[in-house]
Amino acid sequence: MAHVQVHDDSLAVESPVLVEGLPGVGLVGKIATDHLVDALDMAHYATCHCDGLPDVAVYHEDETEVLGPVRIYADPDTDLLALQSDVPVSPADAADFSTCLTRWLDERDATALYLSGLPTQEKDSPPALHGVATNGATPILEEYDIPQPGQGGLISGPTGALLSRASVEGLDALGLVVQSNPQFPDPEAARTLVLDAVGPIAGVEVDTSKLVEQAEEIADAREQLAKRMSQATDESSQAQPIGFQ
Repeated sequence: MAHVQVHDDSLAVESPVLVEGLPGVGLVGKIATDHLVDALDMAHYATCHCDGLPDVAVYHEDETEVLGPVRIYADPDTDLLALQSDVPVSPADAADFSTCLTRWLDERDATALYLSGLPTQEKDSPPALHGVATNGATPILEEYDIPQPGQGGLISGPTGALLSRASVEGLDALGLVVQSNPQFPDPEAARTLVLDAVGPIAGVEVDTSKLVEQAEEIADAREQLAKRMSQATDESSQAQPIGFQ
């Protein structure tokens, strides 16, 4: 039966804020959520056993415990939950997963923060951020000066399914959308989410210097790749016209 299994009832959280870290465009949600789990040393609280999730076993470096692929971590001091995922949720299975998780969150009077990247070739600096809301969550956006969207849009995939289900079930939720690289992991965009939205709303402060370093490393790697591709142009296999009549 689809359910969320709580492993440690001693980690009491009241009306928590949940940050969602499913893989998506730029991996912005996953990078931001993984960073929060590490920076706050959050404890493994629960595992999602929802329909649509693959039956795989996850293990981490220097640890022997086998884990489920989609887990929830908790920081009781701040009533913060973080959903950490090591696998993508396919769009075909998103409805089942979103129903399972949303009902569990609703039982706990949680507010959900769903994170999404907006694919953009030319990003602002810092990347532009906007928010949308379900039910009674709009005042949260206003309180923390998170802008409204400048144009209409659509949030698809599992994150879109979670927002849709939150609206149906009456769960307070925010969709936080940030400009992000469409092809590569984007720690810079994840940092914007943490600094300008997730951190203030959840009432936590974390050091994001690691995300800055990651962004610089990825930018350097991309530049080196571009140089190698440019230098290899004359020797690369390619098709071109040769003037046959």
